[in-house]
Amino acid sequence: MEARAWMEVDLAALWGNYLFLKGRAGGEVIPVLKADAYGHGALPLARFLFQRGVRRGAVATPAEGRALREGGVEGEVLLLGSLHPLEAEEALRWGLTPTLSTLEAARALAERARALGLLPRAHLKVDTGMNRVGFPWEEAAMALKAVEALGVRVEGVYSHLATAGEDAAFVEVQKGRFLEVRRALGEAYFYHLENSYGLLLHGGENVRVGLALYGLVPGFGLRPVLRLLARPTLVKRLKAGDRVGYGGEYVARGGEWLATLPVGYADGLPRGAVRFVRGPGGGLHPVAGRISMDQTTVALPGPLGLEAVFEVLSPDFGPTGLVAWAEARGTIPYEVAVHLSRRLPRLYLLEGEVWERVG
Repeated sequence: MEARAWMEVDLAALWGNYLFLKGRAGGEVIPVLKADAYGHGALPLARFLFQRGVRRGAVATPAEGRALREGGVEGEVLLLGSLHPLEAEEALRWGLTPTLSTLEAARALAERARALGLLPRAHLKVDTGMNRVGFPWEEAAMALKAVEALGVRVEGVYSHLATAGEDAAFVEVQKGRFLEVRRALGEAYFYHLENSYGLLLHGGENVRVGLALYGLVPGFGLRPVLRLLARPTLVKRLKAGDRVGYGGEYVARGGEWLATLPVGYADGLPRGAVRFVRGPGGGLHPVAGRISMDQTTVALPGPLGLEAVFEVLSPDFGPTGLVAWAEARGTIPYEVAVHLSRRLPRLYLLEGEVWERVG
């Protein structure tokens, strides 16, 4: 890679994760590709997965769905969340499958579809306890009848688990409510409920997976698929008393070496949470001082050339992995992953060969 810093995505690991999850699910596994596939690159991953037979993927906004369509993705693209009436025409024009949780959105979808001469298709969201979006689960039959009376073809019905991985008892409450919805509406629809932790901890039929697909759930044999690599732009020896970076927090003992890596918090490195990077030999080297917007300084035991490659983010659950970054920041891997910068070029690798390059 002729760049000073770049990201690599291991498509074989991604596919391995998908097959692992498919083996646990009783039905279909829907890759969640929103937020640029949690920072991994939605379009290349959608192309790869759909070419391998995945039937549908899910995004959050019409703009995300449009980007997939413009990139040549032809499978079903489900819009998660709740369609706003103002988004109805865009969803229709790009052949996206919106989620309905209000009659206002259903009316807008039906009206714009008539004006465009298109068939409105949608999934119905029911609220079983998350209390964000969705028709109340007790009113699911009435909501379905009202939406279908507008001429909208409802193809799927789903809900979302609020406490998977945290409160198993409430998961069972939600599953029970969703089962009642299914009994009331009948088997003519595509039902989906479980997310990553829901599937891994409780099982499921048709499931939507994001974090697990990208291998960011430890303890189940999943593999993280992303790593970030960088070459130093400067290597020098420090004198005793030399201070490094903003605030001068790192003070050299004298004799140690310093490498400046051209990545920083603008690239998604959480400030204060990245403690080490891996050197060319696999050893851990401590971050020296504060991470800057575009640069990170690392203490070395000896000199290295500018051609050396450091693994800043590792595809594992060790101290240089994304899960470790999240834990050090006191947050969840989702939040760290979606802040990975798009300004770095990305290589999508399949069995060691470049499958696609972006940037």
